[in-house]
Amino acid sequence: MNLSELFIRRPVMTTLVMLGIVIFGLMSYVLLPISALPNVDYPFVNVSASLPGATPETMASSVAAPLERQFTEIAGLNSFNSTSSTGSTNISLQFDFSRKVTDAAKDVQAAIAAAAGQLPAGMPRPPTYRKVNPSVSPILFLYLYSKTLPIAAVGEAAEITIAEPISMISGVAQVSVYGQKQYAVRIQLDPRELATRGMGLNQVKTAVQQGNVELPTGSLSGPDKRYLIQANGQLTDAAGYRSLIISYKNGAAVRLGDVATVTDDVQNNKVTNRFYDQNIANQPSIVLAVQPQPGANTVNIVDEIKQLMPTLQSQIPPAIEMGVLYDRSQSIRASVNDVKFTLVLSIGLVILVIFVFLRNLPATIIPSLALPIAIIGTFAAMYLLGYSLDNLSLMALTLSVGFVVDDAIVVLENIVRHQEMGETPHEAALNGSREIGFTILSMTLSLVAVFIPIMFMGGLIGRLFHEFAITISIAILVSGFVSLSLTPMLCSRFLTTQHNHSQNRLYRLSEGAFNALLSAYEWTLKPVLKFRFLTLIVSVIILAMTVYLFTLVPKGFIPTEDTGQLMGNTKTAQDISFSDMLRHQQAIVDIIRQDPNIDAINSTVGASGPNASVNSGRVTIRLKPRGQRQLSADEIIQELTPKLRRVPGIQAFLRSPSAIPIGGQQTNSTYQFTLQSLDLQALRQSIPLLLAKVKTIPGLRGVDSDLQLSTPQVQVQVDHDKAATFGITAQQIGSTLGAAYGSGQISTIYTPNNQFYVISELKPEFQTDPSALSMLYIQSSKGQTIPLNAVATITQGVSPLTVNHLSGLPSATISFDTLPGVSLSQATEAIQKVAQDVLPPTVTASFQGSTQVFQQSFNDLGWLLLVSIVVIYLILGILYEDFIHPLTILSGLPSAGFGALLTLLIFQVELNLYSFIGIILLVGIVKKNGIMLVDFAIDKQRNEGKLPYDAIYEACVVRFRPIMMTTMAALVGTLPIALGVGAGSESRRPLGIAIVGGLLFSQVLTLYLTPVFYTYLEALRKRLGHSQLKLPRFFYRPKARPSRGN
Repeated sequence: MNLSELFIRRPVMTTLVMLGIVIFGLMSYVLLPISALPNVDYPFVNVSASLPGATPETMASSVAAPLERQFTEIAGLNSFNSTSSTGSTNISLQFDFSRKVTDAAKDVQAAIAAAAGQLPAGMPRPPTYRKVNPSVSPILFLYLYSKTLPIAAVGEAAEITIAEPISMISGVAQVSVYGQKQYAVRIQLDPRELATRGMGLNQVKTAVQQGNVELPTGSLSGPDKRYLIQANGQLTDAAGYRSLIISYKNGAAVRLGDVATVTDDVQNNKVTNRFYDQNIANQPSIVLAVQPQPGANTVNIVDEIKQLMPTLQSQIPPAIEMGVLYDRSQSIRASVNDVKFTLVLSIGLVILVIFVFLRNLPATIIPSLALPIAIIGTFAAMYLLGYSLDNLSLMALTLSVGFVVDDAIVVLENIVRHQEMGETPHEAALNGSREIGFTILSMTLSLVAVFIPIMFMGGLIGRLFHEFAITISIAILVSGFVSLSLTPMLCSRFLTTQHNHSQNRLYRLSEGAFNALLSAYEWTLKPVLKFRFLTLIVSVIILAMTVYLFTLVPKGFIPTEDTGQLMGNTKTAQDISFSDMLRHQQAIVDIIRQDPNIDAINSTVGASGPNASVNSGRVTIRLKPRGQRQLSADEIIQELTPKLRRVPGIQAFLRSPSAIPIGGQQTNSTYQFTLQSLDLQALRQSIPLLLAKVKTIPGLRGVDSDLQLSTPQVQVQVDHDKAATFGITAQQIGSTLGAAYGSGQISTIYTPNNQFYVISELKPEFQTDPSALSMLYIQSSKGQTIPLNAVATITQGVSPLTVNHLSGLPSATISFDTLPGVSLSQATEAIQKVAQDVLPPTVTASFQGSTQVFQQSFNDLGWLLLVSIVVIYLILGILYEDFIHPLTILSGLPSAGFGALLTLLIFQVELNLYSFIGIILLVGIVKKNGIMLVDFAIDKQRNEGKLPYDAIYEACVVRFRPIMMTTMAALVGTLPIALGVGAGSESRRPLGIAIVGGLLFSQVLTLYLTPVFYTYLEALRKRLGHSQLKLPRFFYRPKARPSRGN
C-alpha cells in the first residue's frame, strides 16, 4: 500500500485540503491571544489576617499557628510559609499542580472557618483568602500625582475614577492601588491635658464613638404620604470633631479640641510613594497595577487601557497628571516580534539550504511549501486547544522549522533519485513515495515520541512546557502529512530533472563540489568499516566524555531577560524612624537617578503591601528603551551595586523580574536557603554564623537574611491584682495603649461613595520616648483616673521585627543572587558545603522557591531524557518489529550530547532548563539520520540479498545527500536562535547553542558510527537466531533499481 498514491492521483482534492489548512490556520492566527508565557493555573492561595497593635510574636502564636494547624489537614498541600509582622500575618499556600485552585480555595475557606474559635477575639475581621497566580503579574503600572492637590484627593481619583473603569475592561482581573492615602480624621491626644482634667484615653474613645452615629430610625406613614426618618449624627470632618463635647468637668464642657489636635489627614501617614523621572523629582504619587486574567490577551488589554486613558484624564481634576510607569506589553511585543522574525529568517535559511543542494527552482519550492503549511496549520490546532502566541509556543514553531521540512526533503530526494534513474515524474512520484513512506512514518512518529514525556511531565515546569511540546508535535505531524500528500503530488506534476545541456556553470561547479565531498566520505568510510573495533572504542570514549562534560558544565535554571524593568528592595536598621528611613531611601534614589540608562523610578517606604516592616522600602525602575541605552539590565545592576553599597546605613538589592514566576516567600534577593528548627534558640544562633560564611563565597551578591531580632520593644506587664483593686481590666489597658500608639480606627465616617476612618493616637512628641507611657491614664469602673504605671510594670527589651514559619515550623531564610558567570549549581553546592560545616543537628536546611524548583527540575529532566529515549526505542521497535536495530538508530545520541555540552562549555553558557530541552530535541533530530541509513540497508538486505556490510555501505552513500540536507536544514533553522539577538533572546540562546553544537558534532560522527553499530548488531541478531526483519505488508516496497551510489 502506498500512503501517497491517493493524493498523487487526486491533485484537486490534495490542493483543496491544503488550502483548507491554510485558510483555517490564518483565521486562527488572528484570533490567538498574545502573552509572555502559556496560561498556567497555579494552585496557590494567600491568606491574610490582622490584629492591630499585636507584636510579631503574638501574631505568630495566636493567629498564624492556629491557621497553620488547620491547613496541614488539607489534601494536596505541598508547602506553606507565613510571615507575621506588627499587626498582620500573611500565609502563602502552594498545592500540588494536580489540584484545581478553585477547589483548593474552598478547602482553605473551610480551614479558616474551623480555626475561627481559636483566633483572638479582638480581630477586626476574619482572615481573608485569595487565589494567587504568579504567572499573571501586573502588565501595566500607571502613576498619578499632583503638585497642588493633597495626595488623598489623588488617591480617591485613582481608586474611583481610574481603577474602576479599567477593572471592567475585558480580560482585567484586578487593579491594585499602591501608595493610596485615604482621607481620615486624625485625633492626636495630649496625655498631660487629659491628666489635668482627670480623663483617660478610653473615655475619649467612647465619647467619639457615641458622638458620631448614623442610625436607622424608621418611617412615618400617613393616609396620603409616607416619610422616612433619618437621624444624622455624623461628624464628617476635623472641624466637627474638634468641637465635640467629650465630658463635663466642674460644670464646664470639655471639647475634643481642648485635649487633642484634630486634623484632616490620611489613614496611614507612615507610608509614602514617590515618583521620579527626567523632569519630576520626589513627587508624592499613586501607582495603579493592572493584573490580567489567566489566558487573557496582554497586548489587547494594554492597548484598550491606553485608548481609554485620554477619557479618564478628562474625568479627573486637571491638576492631576497621569502616565505609564511600566508597560509589560512592550517587552512582550518585542520578544514575540523577534521570535516571529527569527521564524521567518529560519524559513528563509532553510529554503536557501534546499536550493543549494538541489540547484533546481521547482525542486526547491516543493519541499519549501511544507514549511508554511505546517506552521499555519499548527495555528488552527493551537486555537482549538486554547493556546496563545507566547515565547514558548513561538519558540516551538521556530525550532520546528529546522526539521518539519526534513520529511519533505527526504521524499523529494528519493523521487528525484528515481527520476534520475529514467522514470517519468508520475512513476517516480509513485515509486519514490512508496519506497520512502515507511521511513517518513518512522521519522515522524519517533520524533513526536520525544515529546510524549514532556506532555505528561508534572509540576510547574511540566505545565509550562506542555504547550511547547504539543505545539511542536502538531507541527511535526502536519509536516509528515504534507510530505506524504502534497509533496509527491507536486513532484508528479512539476518536477523536472535538469539535463547536462541545461545545467549552468553554477550547477556544474556545485555538483562537482558535492561529488568531491561524497567521494571523500566514501574514501574515509571504508577504513572505518574495516577497523570497526577501533571505531567502537571511540564511541565508548565519547559516551564517557559526555558523562564527564555533564558533571563539568555549569548548571542554571532560567536565564533572566531584559524586560526594561528593574525591581529593588531596601533595608535599614531595625530601630530606624520613618523620617530617617525616608532620608536613607532618598540617598538610594538619588544615585539610581544619576544613571543615564534610567528613565523613571517609583519609590515606596513604609510597612504596607509587600513591605513587611517599617525598615524596608521598594523601588520600581523603568529603563530606557533598549535602543537608547548602552547597557543591559544585568550590566546596569552590576554598575549600580557598588555605588549603592557606599551609602551608609542602608542596603539595596536590585534584580530583574523573573522570566518564569515561581511564587514562594518574598525576600530581598532571588534565591532562598531556609533554615528550620523546633529549637528556636539554635535557629537564631545559626543564622548569623551561616550568613557570615555565605557572604564570603565568591560569586554571590545581595546576600541577606530575613531574621531581625533587635527591634527595640517596650514591654508592659500588667499587674492583675493591682488592676483588679482599681476596677481595671487587662482589656482596658490594651485598649488604652492601642488608642495611644496603634493609630487605630475608633470610628467611621460614611459618605455616598466611600468610608473613612477616625484615628486616635498621642501627639507626635509623646511617641518618641518610652517614658511617655507613664503619662497615660485609664478611667476605672469606679470613675477614678489611674496612671498606667500604677497597674503595670514598664520595661524595655528587644523583639523580632518579623516571625517566619515554613510548614508550621519556625524558620529563617538567607537570600542571595549570583554574579554574571556564576551558575546556580555552583552557588548551591558552595552554600550546602558551608551549611554542613556550620549548622547543628537540630537545624535543618533546604532551598526554597526557584532554587528548589531548579533542583527538582534537573532530577526530573534527567529521567525525562531517559524516558524519551526509551519511548523512541519502543516506537521504533514496534514499527520495525525488531529488538536490535532501534539500538543502531539510537547509536548517534552520545555524540549529539557530547557536542551540545562541549559547545555550551566553549561559549560559557549554562546548562539550564532551555538548553536541556534542546538536548532532548537533539534526541529526536539526530535519530533521523539513523532511520534513513538503517531503513535503506534493511531494504537492500531483504530485497537484494546483500550482506550487512554492503547494504549499510550503499545506504551511507545513497542517503548521504538527504542526510546532509536535513541536518543542514535543522542547523541553519536553529542558527538564528543560537545567535541570540533581539528581545527575550537570553532564554532562547542556550537552547539554540545546544542544538547547533549537537548537530555539528553528531553530523560527522553519525555517518561513521551508525554503520559500524549496524554491522555489529546485525551480527548479534543473527547469532541470537533472529529472523530477517519483516515490515508490515502495507509498507511493502518494490525491489529497488540500481542506485547512483553503485
